[in-house]
Amino acid sequence: MSHPDYRLNLRPLGTPRGASSLAGPRGVGASPGDKKSKSKTTRGKKKSIFETYLSKEDVSEGLKRGTLIQGVLRINPKKFHEAFIPSPVIKPESNDKETEGAYESDLPEELCGSHLLQQSLKGYNDSPDVIIEAQFDDSDSEDGHGNMQNALVDGVKKLSVCVHEKGKEDAGAPVTKDENTFMSQDTRALPEKSLQRSAKVVYILEKKHSRAATGFLKLLADKNSELFRKYALFSPSDHRVPRIYVPLKDCPRDFVTRPKDYANTLFICRIVDWKEDSNFALGQLAKSLGQAGEIEPETEGILTEYGVDFSDFSSEVLECLPQDLPWTIPPEEFSKRRDLRKDCVFTIDPSTARDLDDALSCKPVADGNFEVGVHIADVSYFVPEGSSLDKVAAERATSVYLVQKVVPMLPRLLCEELCSLNPMTDKLTFSVIWTLTPKGKILSEWFGQTVIRSCTKLSYEHAQSMIEGPTRKIPEEELPPVSPEHTSEEVHRAVLNLHRIAKELRQQRFVDGALRLDQLKLAFTLDHETGLPQGCHIYEYRDSNKLVEEFMLLANMAVARKIHCAFPERALLRRHPPPQTKMLNDLVEFCDQMGLPMDFSSAGALNKSLMETFGDDKYSLARKEVLTNMCSRPMQMALYFCSGVLQDQAQFRHYALNVPLYTHFTSPIRRFADVLVHRLLAATLGYRELPDVEPEALQKQADHCNDRRMASKRVQELSTSLFFAILVKESGPLESEAMVMGVLSQAFDVLVLRYGVQKRIYCNALPLQSYRFQKVGKKPELTLVWEPEDAEQGPAQQVVSIFSLVEVVLRAEATALKYSAILKRPGTEGLLDWQDEQGGRDLAEEQD
Repeated sequence: MSHPDYRLNLRPLGTPRGASSLAGPRGVGASPGDKKSKSKTTRGKKKSIFETYLSKEDVSEGLKRGTLIQGVLRINPKKFHEAFIPSPVIKPESNDKETEGAYESDLPEELCGSHLLQQSLKGYNDSPDVIIEAQFDDSDSEDGHGNMQNALVDGVKKLSVCVHEKGKEDAGAPVTKDENTFMSQDTRALPEKSLQRSAKVVYILEKKHSRAATGFLKLLADKNSELFRKYALFSPSDHRVPRIYVPLKDCPRDFVTRPKDYANTLFICRIVDWKEDSNFALGQLAKSLGQAGEIEPETEGILTEYGVDFSDFSSEVLECLPQDLPWTIPPEEFSKRRDLRKDCVFTIDPSTARDLDDALSCKPVADGNFEVGVHIADVSYFVPEGSSLDKVAAERATSVYLVQKVVPMLPRLLCEELCSLNPMTDKLTFSVIWTLTPKGKILSEWFGQTVIRSCTKLSYEHAQSMIEGPTRKIPEEELPPVSPEHTSEEVHRAVLNLHRIAKELRQQRFVDGALRLDQLKLAFTLDHETGLPQGCHIYEYRDSNKLVEEFMLLANMAVARKIHCAFPERALLRRHPPPQTKMLNDLVEFCDQMGLPMDFSSAGALNKSLMETFGDDKYSLARKEVLTNMCSRPMQMALYFCSGVLQDQAQFRHYALNVPLYTHFTSPIRRFADVLVHRLLAATLGYRELPDVEPEALQKQADHCNDRRMASKRVQELSTSLFFAILVKESGPLESEAMVMGVLSQAFDVLVLRYGVQKRIYCNALPLQSYRFQKVGKKPELTLVWEPEDAEQGPAQQVVSIFSLVEVVLRAEATALKYSAILKRPGTEGLLDWQDEQGGRDLAEEQD
């Protein structure tokens, strides 16, 4: 696999068991079905293309001997022929708990990206990752599978793989010849320590992909073949999914005679089988979605592919809700709960929010300290354990936030009315109340079920205006209604006191070693009639956001300590593993090459480096954005887990927050994990019995929450990408400054600063006389020689290196939802300042 001209095609999602493997120069992929099938060539039968999986017994034995490893398969969506298992378990299996490493690695979706790929041959003793070798196949160009998606996609499975022995001839890393890599040296000539550990898939332990894909129909190329009369070819938009034979009887009646009429129609297809003697999977056409590039068909396709249940709630589920409306709190609840209805309690949320999970209160006490409360909707009261409502909420596991709408975890009656902490109505809540000093030191802590009556619904903008005008009397018309029992001045004072304490808490968190990676996040303005995007801006993360965040973090950490102390074997917690070792080492090497004094020894050290390395000028801020983006790549995802399943408590830690225990308690309307935590906290406080769930069963629930959260995150990203692509088409071309993130031999990657998107710019798409790639020291560099604009001018020369500031134009392509970035000729002026719209967000949602 060391030849630089190999074109590799991983078959990651094609079979009902869903993986690939490799044996021999032609390669193999996944075989269909659950029974073991013959792979030998027999007379009268087609030759099997794919290798048979091992038996369960062989897998179990291989794991025990250490000849097999188990892990989660990750596939690079931009280069679908690249796959790997991050931090797999490579030690012999003694019990199930030793396979926990398989769950710990859930990378931000990109494999390495840009400049890091040029350093792919590292000593494998340093690398916890295992490369999955892919199938050699030169037939992909037929329907565009050579054009890599710009999206970052999950393709997650738990699998066992066979590891090639260290130093053997076939243990070299697979090498592809494209813009990203140029390897002229045969890996066989490299020293043993330079070989990347590689493997092939031999068994699927758990399948997670929905087996549904969106894409396009086309006729088969060979009109004289027997297959042409039976099947059409389905070409998925997600290039990790194989092409699929679809029976013509599933297709529109006139498809064969008028195929061009359907060239832009988006379909959903489900894989049902993959024969060992076929390069393509077999599938059933499930639905015609509509025209590609339109918001609703594309959105439905995204939701279906990622297994998001967006159907209406069943009558059986709705029967679990209170039937006598308007609902009022039963009198007996007041005797069980602390009554806070007279307190000045309020919510701070986005202006468009309708599911209000959390409220805050802050009142001075006699000795100069403050009583601060975080009050969370008591969703568990309305979701009886074991009910149909509980089951569907557990299955959905999270609300899914799209640009234009929300797919709720719970019925809207709960999300927006009964549970939502709407103002001037009595609400059931679960509260954490502290006595805090002005410096944020905790003097006392109380947990309990409460009743509140929010006096007003503030938006982040309202709270921000209060923070920015501490002595200003804000006119009533600029604020939402406040209940008669309280005044806007009282709310203003409470917001200011919370802000002051939050600043102290935040400062102390970073002194204690927390990390925050802010990345640019897009927000859209939509046309009320058409739903199309009218414009976009970078979302600004301001002091009002930080205020809420600090107290949510404080509550989550407090609840984590409480439930773990009470139930050390059955607490549902959230851990954040440290960054991927190899990717972090690559980043360290890159920073050294670029002369950046970055300290990656801990989360706190990295945060300090990011704060101190860069100045406040435009160029420094842009460099910080790029480096922050690079720092996000080695970061792993935070994971829910049951404390009784992990034996080593050091693994409970949350890397980004740098705390020993953390959980999610503050958003039960939109996260089922929080509902489970509420039940545990209620049991801790004696309100109910401990849920009858063994640690292993709770871990399964945690795994499902992790899967659905990751899918939700991906769907949200794809929704943003969809709307931005439509904006480029409708309002483009768009201009922006951009900063170079990586330099390749024939292309370079940029971060488009005004919009926060990453794009690759290809030299052959520019009007150049020539271009030349070289390394200056260890730094890659492209020299571009532009064609003269007229005969009197000479050719202009431009040097592109990492951190170069350039000007780009984003322009829609003919293909739906595709747009390209074009480098503007040097010297062209007329761009707006990207900093006017600069803002950020918390990278890893781990600090939420």
